[in-house]
Amino acid sequence: MHASMLDKAAVTALERLGTRLWGFPPNLMKPMVSQLGPVRALWWFARNMPRYQRTLRVLGPLRTHLLCVTISLLNGCAYCSHGHTYAFELVFLREHGKLFQRCPESLETLCGLPPAEIRMHMLEAAQQAGLHDDVRWVDRAMRLTLSPGQRPTETDDLRVAHLVRMFGVLNRVTIADKTPPDEAHDPINKDEDLKRHYQELQAETP
Repeated sequence: MHASMLDKAAVTALERLGTRLWGFPPNLMKPMVSQLGPVRALWWFARNMPRYQRTLRVLGPLRTHLLCVTISLLNGCAYCSHGHTYAFELVFLREHGKLFQRCPESLETLCGLPPAEIRMHMLEAAQQAGLHDDVRWVDRAMRLTLSPGQRPTETDDLRVAHLVRMFGVLNRVTIADKTPPDEAHDPINKDEDLKRHYQELQAETP
């Protein structure tokens, strides 16, 4: 099969995966295939997505997306920061019945700041939102992202380390491609009523 046909088939397969999971074809699929190649891109998702889905189940979507945002902010990835901030804020609204406390606008606006400032804002936002148990997870994700030589040993650390490696690839690809943001990277994106309520609350916020 011609290379371009392989590329198209791989993109179609990955976009269908994204649509099945999140309700839309993510913009990241084309650059993943373009930069990794069709076979490697398919292999990469087959290897990483099941483990990512297990982390979502074990840690819960709120904590998992908070970690994904943290890692992506540190790596300077606007695309993943947006997709997982949106997912995180929708999950927070569903679980707590209110908007997440912004710092000062949205977590994704921290992208591009120095690591020390990102850390300060992320930890402060988590604490102000009452996510006290998540503070140590955010701090650990930052340490593993900024010091990749550290060797995780505990099960929880291994999950965070996998997210660091996984988003290291996603962030590099979408940064190089300048991939435009799309929607929430979570099944909650299919909940149109919740998204509408989220937009209404945003409009009411000064």
